[in-house]
Amino acid sequence: MRKEKITLPDPTAIILESISDGVFTVDSDWQITTFNRAAEEITGISRDDAVGRHCSEVFRASTCETDCALRGTVETGTPVINRSAFIIDAEGRRIPISISTAILRDKKGNVMGGVETFRDLSLVEELRKEITGGFQIGDMVSRSRLMRKISNILPQIADSDSTLLIQGETGTGKELLARAVHNLSSRQNKPFIAVNCGALPDTLLESELFGYKAGAFTGADKDKPGRFALARGGTLFLDEIGEISPALQVRLLRVLQEKTFEPLGGTKPITADVRIITATNRDLASEVRNHVFRQDLFYRIHVVRIDLPPLRKRREDIPLLAEHFVTRFNRLQDKSVSGLSPEVLACLMAHDFPGNVRELENIIAHAFVFCAKGMIELHHLPQDFAAPNLPRVFPGKKIKSDIKTAVKALEAQTILESLKRNRNSRLATAKELGMHKSTLFRKIKALGISLPEQDGRSRM
Repeated sequence: MRKEKITLPDPTAIILESISDGVFTVDSDWQITTFNRAAEEITGISRDDAVGRHCSEVFRASTCETDCALRGTVETGTPVINRSAFIIDAEGRRIPISISTAILRDKKGNVMGGVETFRDLSLVEELRKEITGGFQIGDMVSRSRLMRKISNILPQIADSDSTLLIQGETGTGKELLARAVHNLSSRQNKPFIAVNCGALPDTLLESELFGYKAGAFTGADKDKPGRFALARGGTLFLDEIGEISPALQVRLLRVLQEKTFEPLGGTKPITADVRIITATNRDLASEVRNHVFRQDLFYRIHVVRIDLPPLRKRREDIPLLAEHFVTRFNRLQDKSVSGLSPEVLACLMAHDFPGNVRELENIIAHAFVFCAKGMIELHHLPQDFAAPNLPRVFPGKKIKSDIKTAVKALEAQTILESLKRNRNSRLATAKELGMHKSTLFRKIKALGISLPEQDGRSRM
């Protein structure tokens, strides 16, 4: 009896289909040639839709445009192992992943493409956040009660096309919040265009926003689209909106009212299909009362308003943010800094941070210049940032710089700020902090916090 020849499946294909890590390969034109089952599950994109397309179109990863791990491996021959990144899946969700890459060679040793494996870290990230009590708003990490309130309403704000005004001190992350709103909205696949209105003179800002036609002024040799045109279908973020002149306020008001604009030198109106998000570090309501900012424009741009709290009002975010910056700088600078010493953490917890999150980032960046590995110590910090800030948290007490001090500093600051919000009412403060009134009294005594003799309830 003649036996039929049995063709066994490719063992490599069997292995690729059985592992839980996503795997894909690309050819020399960066088109995907293989895409395994786990890659389909993690991305929500079918193999048929992925194979033959450019890898950046499929993954929309955080590293695609600026720091593609696979491209770096192909160009240098150096593999990447477990680099952190994120991708945007088929439903628009941000998925944290770790990436590893290698070169693909033919039998003669010639480079024929590359292979990348990626692991879904969503569960790990959720567990980490649960343990630390942290959460994320776009690229902003936090564990603050004030920031959680913003996080809770962000999806509803993103679903709307209404104008949004973000108010907050310099360095609080207004642009990051605006990007988070854009990325949660139905416009997420369209451009996000940011303009700093305070960085340009008025005449230049007008042409930047609305563009111009050839011949509109000397030197205008050809048409140039403005930011309104470039942001078509997406979001236009106007930072430092309080800096624009009264004349430009009038023109911007007309655009918001009529949903059209005309380039300089143009005669035909163009539809402004953009969502407007504005931001300022000024008190615009006060500017309106002082006749510095137009009242009608103010009402147009703050249909919805978010007040971004300064870092000194959410000190519980300082350790989390510091960890975030250490992790990021380690990745960008290929260093192995393990974290902050207890003395540095205590020092940071006691600082007021007039420059907010940006100032904290700059302090960590400065420390990375002088610290390549191990703990960041006090001598790595900027010279004008010194430990004498600590006594402000516990006035009149000698401070022992250790990790317990940092925790106590945070606890004391949280209680003081809650007391201030509740006009020194112990009962209201205890309720806000989720503890019994007697527990609050014990903590106040242990931390040496001075209180007025009169309880705030008599004034409420």
